Amino acid sequence: MRVASIDQGTTSTRCLVVEDGGEWKIVASRKHGQDHPFAGWVEHDPHELLKNIVTVLDAAGTVDAVAIANQGESCLAWDAETKEALSPVIVWQDSRTAKYLADLRSDAEETSKRICGLPLDPYFSASKLAWLLRHVPSIQDAYKAGRLRLGTTDAFFLDSLANVFATDLATASRTGLLDLATGTWSDELCSLHGVPRECLPRIANVDDDFGQINGIPVKASIVDQQAALFGHGCRKPGDCKITFGTGAFLLAVSGNERPPQSELLPTVAWSLKDSGAAFAIEGGVYDAGSALEWARNIGLYSALEELGVFEGPSALSRGIIFVPALSGLAAPYWDRTAAPMFIGMDHATDRRDLVRAVLEGIAMLTVGLIKAASEVTDLGPSISIDGGLSQSAYFAQFLASASGRTITVPAMHELTALGLAEFCGLDVTAARARSARYEPDGSVTEAHHALFKKAVERSRGWRD
Repeated sequence: MRVASIDQGTTSTRCLVVEDGGEWKIVASRKHGQDHPFAGWVEHDPHELLKNIVTVLDAAGTVDAVAIANQGESCLAWDAETKEALSPVIVWQDSRTAKYLADLRSDAEETSKRICGLPLDPYFSASKLAWLLRHVPSIQDAYKAGRLRLGTTDAFFLDSLANVFATDLATASRTGLLDLATGTWSDELCSLHGVPRECLPRIANVDDDFGQINGIPVKASIVDQQAALFGHGCRKPGDCKITFGTGAFLLAVSGNERPPQSELLPTVAWSLKDSGAAFAIEGGVYDAGSALEWARNIGLYSALEELGVFEGPSALSRGIIFVPALSGLAAPYWDRTAAPMFIGMDHATDRRDLVRAVLEGIAMLTVGLIKAASEVTDLGPSISIDGGLSQSAYFAQFLASASGRTITVPAMHELTALGLAEFCGLDVTAARARSARYEPDGSVTEAHHALFKKAVERSRGWRD
């Protein structure tokens, strides 16, 4: 069996062909534009994303099944009859709805956490969909005509390419509109945000029938981070992975019941036809790879090879700190008023010190996620990581030292695609067999953690 695993991400769309036994190859990758029409706005062209999916799928050749991973919280509106997009994709990083959420009734935050487990943050889809309905006349017209569809990008892709208007339970759990207790759209949350429930897609299992694209069955559709969790082999409560892409995303399996409310978020890990829903706790750092991209754009480094080895003591141990809050701070702070900050430089500080501080800052925010997760569930003895930053030996070792935990890096680092193939029924165990291990070395102390915490507090409230 050959599966075309399509990873439609924040910066690119990639396709890997995965076969039984875990053999795999990247067959195509296409980057897409990212627009910033105003401060805090982040948008994609939905038809460009759609075109790129078709292009990378064509490159896969003859396959038996298609599986698609989506960005999660990114969403849009489109016409049910023509399938034409009525809006850009509002990306998960977009913060345009911050004031709208702040102005909701006083009990709105508690209502949201009680029903869907999520705080009121622009990160999630609910307020974005509500914004579209309030501000775009063509969307209002489509709604009045009974032709409006609202949803995350996966529902748009499936509707456009396979004529199936659906999303999976895990993706639905990222919207801020799902009732975790029933697995259905919440009338109360739809009413709170002003999102018409009848315009939302049906909710399916990850391995349900999602139609066909050019005669090839679509056998799996899910959020990229949940696909990566499955791809890491995480199945038992306490199994944990962190993906370092545009942002950093921690997911830890918690079991078959909704986890308790905490600084991290309860979410659906996946829902399978044969075994039902599994739950997880989730936390994120908004800016990981995007912080490094910014550092490269301003000239702190030019090639990824520069991120692997540094000489001498860490930047943190010398009091040089970077707080990577270009988009604000996510879990456990949920603070969009925070701003990025370098602090502690002197006349001897050079660009290598600064880029090192960027790597360490991302790691230190990630350690906060690990600590918060460990308070909810007993994490296993090691944490598996993937994504671009995982390829930096310096970063992986620093994360191990800062977290006090073993960090493993699978040799096969396209774990989202691997998870998608597993959801289609492939046995890919062999692809996870080899991994690098990094052990704590005691180089990051409690004093260092206290110093970084102090820097984070200074970064907060700047954009208020």
